[in-house]
Amino acid sequence: MTMPSDAAAPVAAETRASAPTDVAWAAPRAASPLDATVEVPGSKSLTNRYLVLAALATGPGRLRGALRSRDTLLMAQALRTLGVGLEDSPGADPDLLITPARLRGPATIDCGLAGTVMRFLPAVAALADGAVLFDGDAGARVRPMGPVLNALRAAGVPIRDTGVGGHLPFTVTGRGSVRGGSIDVDASASSQFVSGLLLAAARFQQGLTLRHTGATLPSKPHIDMTVQVMRDAGVVVDDSRPAIWRVAPGPIAARDVRVEPDLSNAGAFLAAALVAGGTVRVPGWPASTTQPGALLPGILERMGATTRLDGDVLAVTGTGVVHGLDLDLRAAGELAPTIAALAALADSPTRLRGIGHLRGHETDRLAALAMEITRLGGQAEQTSDGLVITPRPLHAGTVRTYHDHRMATAGALLGLRVPGVLVENVATTAKTLPDFVGMWHRMLG
Repeated sequence: MTMPSDAAAPVAAETRASAPTDVAWAAPRAASPLDATVEVPGSKSLTNRYLVLAALATGPGRLRGALRSRDTLLMAQALRTLGVGLEDSPGADPDLLITPARLRGPATIDCGLAGTVMRFLPAVAALADGAVLFDGDAGARVRPMGPVLNALRAAGVPIRDTGVGGHLPFTVTGRGSVRGGSIDVDASASSQFVSGLLLAAARFQQGLTLRHTGATLPSKPHIDMTVQVMRDAGVVVDDSRPAIWRVAPGPIAARDVRVEPDLSNAGAFLAAALVAGGTVRVPGWPASTTQPGALLPGILERMGATTRLDGDVLAVTGTGVVHGLDLDLRAAGELAPTIAALAALADSPTRLRGIGHLRGHETDRLAALAMEITRLGGQAEQTSDGLVITPRPLHAGTVRTYHDHRMATAGALLGLRVPGVLVENVATTAKTLPDFVGMWHRMLG
């Protein structure tokens, strides 16, 4: 695959940025109702799951429409570092060709700020021969890792903390195989702890029976996505009991797969129709999917939009009026920045629930959203598990992003209506959407 933070803010800030932060982007206002079709690139969540399974498969595979972004490039490079072959096919719009190989160390994996890399690959590294050091950006070093590391230790994998325990950096010393068996994990902080263990489990000697022991399980659709892509690759997964997954040991089939568009990345563009009025269309919208972004049409309808699925084209139409709502977003917390931005422009208050786990994402998203909405004159308050946003007249100002791609797209949404909104380090959107600025301007015509 070839392809400025405020030190006083109560959120983690990445210091090894992927783009300069000295020039803020002037978010354009919408001069008229929209009439746009936006082609959204492939899903990051699916791309990185497919890459892991393809690296552990029984033979070469092909990935069509793979997202080319910072997170997926980091995943691809990490797998290369472990010995997997990854290259582009010939042609102007190349597919990604993956050739499994014996996994090896010593190796160093740069996780950047990618949760899928830091949480999916320790179990893969445990299957390698040799020591594999994991590290990443400064913001990644405060994201929790303890549950997945403790689960692997319980399976007999030697892991040494080289920083603060339960966080990056750490070293996994692989012995070429993992015993597996029955393991408990508390995934209350992130569903990625479950997905990261499940993806490699078919290669464990005894497979894996994984039990979630926490009180809550956020973003379950992402676990459902993991289970589905595993089954599609021939892995036997029993998830018939709540919060328990049984993966049988066995081969992972080599496949030729096309990646769906990233429905969560489509969110800001579709939400723009509510803010500016008019219609925004996204082609390639699947009739059935495990992506949490599939919840978007129903949420946007509750906030004042009309939606229509014509074949595989989702069209969202708005009038410029946005309604507040009371919404449990635990199944799709990644949509929270988009919904929060809409809420700040709504005609009534909004309460977002079930998203306490967002405090452990790229930044503390609850603190960041509350702070930046307030900075522009709005009213946003944190609760134990979410936000209460009361609309107030907004004014010009700079939206800080804390190196969080979804904070940047939320700022762009606010700028559609509020003159003088600047977005710090909009290039952080390259994490999942490399040409966000170009796509945004094209949507506005």
